[in-house]
Amino acid sequence: MTSSDYPRPSVSVDLVILRAGSNGDREILLIRRGHEPFAGQWALPGGFMDIDETLEEAACRELMEETAVAVEPGDLCQIGAFSRVDRDPRGRVISVAFATYVPSKTQPVAGDDARDVAWHALRQLPRLAFDHNEIVAAAVHSID
Repeated sequence: MTSSDYPRPSVSVDLVILRAGSNGDREILLIRRGHEPFAGQWALPGGFMDIDETLEEAACRELMEETAVAVEPGDLCQIGAFSRVDRDPRGRVISVAFATYVPSKTQPVAGDDARDVAWHALRQLPRLAFDHNEIVAAAVHSID
């Protein structure tokens, strides 16, 4: 049996980007998806890992492409892997999630497949695409 005999899930990264809000509460950076699945819904920045990059490199690249926010791989804290079989309607996708804080003055700009980008109060999140509400909950639990 060769390695090509095994199914190959896709690997993605998702990012929980936090900052201190103007009233002292934490805010989280969300994108509004521009494409299906979940077009028009809020989601965490992220996307698929390229074959020639590390998870951290993929996370930094996706964040920059979708929000114009730059972070370094060493700034990222790995939250965990999310592998529920039905987490992505496009197929079998395993996501590795990362979290980091950015300066409160950070101003994102929507790009790539993000139709919009905005800071949201962490305590008042909208319903998020995929399993992103679960990822946020895990991130908040691990960094508190």
